[in-house]
Amino acid sequence: MTSGTKDAAMPATGRQYRLSRGNSSAVIASLGGALRSYTVGGTELVETYPDSSIPPSASGILLAPWANRIAGGQWTLDGTKQQLDITEPQLGNAIHGLLRNTGYTARESSAASVTLAAEIFPQHGYPFHLVHEVRYSLDNDGGLRVRQELANLSARRAPFALGAHPFLRLGEVPSEDLVLRVDAAEKLTTDGAMIPNGRVPAEGADDLSSGKRVGGLDLDAAFTGLTVRDGAYRHVLTAADGRRVQLWAEPGFEYVHVFVTDKFPGRSCAVALEPMTAPADCFNSGEGLRWLEPGGKFGAEWGILADL
Repeated sequence: MTSGTKDAAMPATGRQYRLSRGNSSAVIASLGGALRSYTVGGTELVETYPDSSIPPSASGILLAPWANRIAGGQWTLDGTKQQLDITEPQLGNAIHGLLRNTGYTARESSAASVTLAAEIFPQHGYPFHLVHEVRYSLDNDGGLRVRQELANLSARRAPFALGAHPFLRLGEVPSEDLVLRVDAAEKLTTDGAMIPNGRVPAEGADDLSSGKRVGGLDLDAAFTGLTVRDGAYRHVLTAADGRRVQLWAEPGFEYVHVFVTDKFPGRSCAVALEPMTAPADCFNSGEGLRWLEPGGKFGAEWGILADL
């Protein structure tokens, strides 16, 4: 397969878009618009999985028109109760938006970039028509840049949030041995269904601003009150030898969800750093929720950058 073109044999995750620039490369799957691989100098910087597998733990997928969860899949629109399909039956929620099992199609592609799009059609609990577009590109410095944009094709304004679900790593270094730094003032607390029910200062065990070893963390939580450094929010994983990988995000992605798991296939520990424009259950709480007018658009960028 050549750069920016499609695989001849169609795997379960759909067409694979392979990007290359200098010593960096990336693979994007059409299923979920997911980031399946990103390497610099041969070092894998995100968790990967076979093209024949559904993304484990939502690895690398894009999240629209909400990120994380909607409690019970229920919310109210102009006084009318809406019921989304329950996609997290163990907790009874609607999780990770409406495009998790949708194939994105290419609008433009080149050796170092690809633009994909997927439509959100009116459906149970979400009576709107939108299109989600994403552009993945490799920069001159080897960094990966991701621009997400949502457009409202409906005749009425539509509520939304955007997010993504990348798992970061540093090659073969066990992720539990990495040190995670997140500069945040607050952590959102949750109930038993993982729905936000308050917030606490990011202090003590919740203070990641000076860095904490990933192996000592039990986290599936969102942070906010993020600190801007050099024009972006920067969430960093560092190895003992000083190598670093960071997820950066523009202001607009005011929340980052940190998920540490021991259930990622083939890995004793994996850590997701998820940029989000709003936290879980924003359709009910209104926190971070945005509305798109008919014909309106919203876009924001995030990316991954390594110091190897």
